[in-house]
Amino acid sequence: MEIILKGKKALVGGSSSGIGRAIAMELAKCGAEITLMARSEEKLSIVLSELDSSHGQEHRYLVTDFNDYESHKRNVSDYFKRYQVDILVNNTNGPQAGDVLNKEESDYQQAFELLFQNAVFTSRLALPHMQSQGFGRIINVSSMTVKEPQDSLVLSNTMRTALVSWSKSLSNAVAAYGITVNSIMTGYFDTDRLNSLMENQAKSVGVDVADVKKQRVSSVPVNRLGDPKEYGYLTAFLASDYAAFLTGAAIPLDGGIAKTLF
Repeated sequence: MEIILKGKKALVGGSSSGIGRAIAMELAKCGAEITLMARSEEKLSIVLSELDSSHGQEHRYLVTDFNDYESHKRNVSDYFKRYQVDILVNNTNGPQAGDVLNKEESDYQQAFELLFQNAVFTSRLALPHMQSQGFGRIINVSSMTVKEPQDSLVLSNTMRTALVSWSKSLSNAVAAYGITVNSIMTGYFDTDRLNSLMENQAKSVGVDVADVKKQRVSSVPVNRLGDPKEYGYLTAFLASDYAAFLTGAAIPLDGGIAKTLF
């Protein structure tokens, strides 16, 4: 099976590093024209130079800070006045770790804007073009904590669950237009974000970060962390015609770590 996305335009959030970068790289290899989106112009420039352009694509990037909701809305609105996309990947950096007793109301509001409102706003801007052409793909980078919440990630647990629920409703509303909406529930991937979480965990309990990493790896049935490239493979499939009958799903990509069936 060869995935061909030539002629498709994709907007990929959080694509200056980690999972977002891997998604952008794979979509470009399949022929899609990519708009990278993140806050570091320096990092975006580097990734832009690495994208496959052998299919004649003209890639670009959008500098925006997901943590500043009002500014981000203006940036994305300006973008959609000039461009349209066929594939939207909603992906942002995660909020700070912490348990339910250590978070204030303001923390929940910021996380709500970061993980939920940003995705909803961008999706709504992308939909008119998708509806008019009878094709669209909205893919949300979520977390396995939607199914099995972690006490130390209460903000992420809460807001990502809200987004997955909203996405299910959206998938039903737009299915007749040839638009699919799916979420990927991310497990432990070898990224800067996970390394940062492990470092914080190691400091909090007074152990070496290597021991924390070993514990994480041992909890994964396949006995390793995920390679971000593997995330790109699944996203490319979901963006393709092969996944036209797959919508409203929350797909675990976690090496088998989730213990629940549904």
